[in-house]
Amino acid sequence: MSRNLAHPFFALPPAEYDQRYFAELVRSFTVYIAQQQNPGEGRNTGLVLTNLQTDDSGLETGALFQQEGFVKIVLINTPHVRGSSGTGEVGLVTVVTT
Repeated sequence: MSRNLAHPFFALPPAEYDQRYFAELVRSFTVYIAQQQNPGEGRNTGLVLTNLQTDDSGLETGALFQQEGFVKIVLINTPHVRGSSGTGEVGLVTVVTT
């Protein structure tokens, strides 16, 4: 799997300790870790999402879930809570005509 990233260079170690080599080795590992933690850009010609949650409960911002046949993205300011429904009733009305 390629994300078009330049792989860091890990040179062969010198026979004796060399501060510049060690600093370069640490820099290379820092680049490698940063690349692994970055999800990168995604381009797909086909995608199948199975077993998606039906609400955003417990999901991080940017995660996907499905609700009523639509794929939605979790946003921090737009909740889609589990079990949200409601009913209402307002009093009793009697109509008398003469």
